[in-house]
Amino acid sequence: MTILVTGATGSVGRLVVDELLATGVPVRALTVDPGRAKLPPEAEVVVGSLAKPSTLPVALKGVSAVYLAPMARTVRRFCELAADAGVERVVALSGSSVGDGHEGSSGNEYGAVEAAVREAGFAWTFLRPGAFMNNTLDWADMVRAGEVRMAFGDATQTPIDLADIAAVAARVCTSDGHVGATHVLSGPEAISLREQVSTLGSVLGREIRFHELTRDEQRAQWIGYGVPEAAVDWLLDGFEETLRHPQVPTGVVQDLLGRPGTTYAQWAAARRDVFA
Repeated sequence: MTILVTGATGSVGRLVVDELLATGVPVRALTVDPGRAKLPPEAEVVVGSLAKPSTLPVALKGVSAVYLAPMARTVRRFCELAADAGVERVVALSGSSVGDGHEGSSGNEYGAVEAAVREAGFAWTFLRPGAFMNNTLDWADMVRAGEVRMAFGDATQTPIDLADIAAVAARVCTSDGHVGATHVLSGPEAISLREQVSTLGSVLGREIRFHELTRDEQRAQWIGYGVPEAAVDWLLDGFEETLRHPQVPTGVVQDLLGRPGTTYAQWAAARRDVFA
C-alpha cells in the first residue's frame, strides 16, 4: 500500500512523510525541489507538483491512497488523474474556514477542494485545522525587540501545532474508521494573542510587552505588507469574532492520537532559538 504525499516540501506535507515512514508504510513524496525538502532516503521521491498536473500520472501510478495538499486551481484535474490511476483513498488537508463565504476567506479554496474530492467518489477524509501556532513565527522580530504590536489582544483561538496535524493525517491514512469523516482539529487550549505573547516571555525569561493596535492600524499595516484587502478584512473579522465568542478546543487530536495535543508553551519552547 503505497501512499502518495503531495506537497512533500510544504510545512505540513514534509512532516506527514516522516509520520508515515515511522509507521512502516511505503511512501512516495511529490515535490518540485527534492534537495530543499531533504526527504529521508526511505521515501520514494517523484519530482512534480499539483500545480503541474502533467507531472501527476507518474506519481500516481501504483498508489492506493493520497495525502492531498489543498490546491483548488487544479484539484479537479488531480481527481480525474487519480481516478484513472486507481486511487481509492484521499485524505485532504482542508480548513475550519470551510463554509465562510467572505470573499477573502481561505474557506473558499478549501471548500472547492472538498467538493471535488467528494464528487469524484473517493473514500475521503477531510482534515480541518484552525489557526496554526506557526503563524506567530511572524512575530519573531517584534519579540526580539521586546514588544509585539497586534490588534485584538484578547481574541482567543485554539492554535494547533503543524506536527499534530501531520500525526493525525498519518493516523487517518493508515487506520480504519475515517472514511466519510470530517475531523475539525484544534490545539489543546484556548489562548489569547496577549497570552501567547506572555508565554513567549516566560519561555525566553524576559518581559515581552503587548501593544494593542486599533483595527484600522492593523489593517493599514497588513495592507502595507501586501496582503490583499479582502483577506485583511476577513482576518480582522475572524479575530473580532473570537473576541466576542472565544474558540473552544475540539479534543479531536487527543481522541485520534491517544495523547494530548501540543500546547503553545511546548511549541514555543521547541523554537526558543527562533525568538531569542
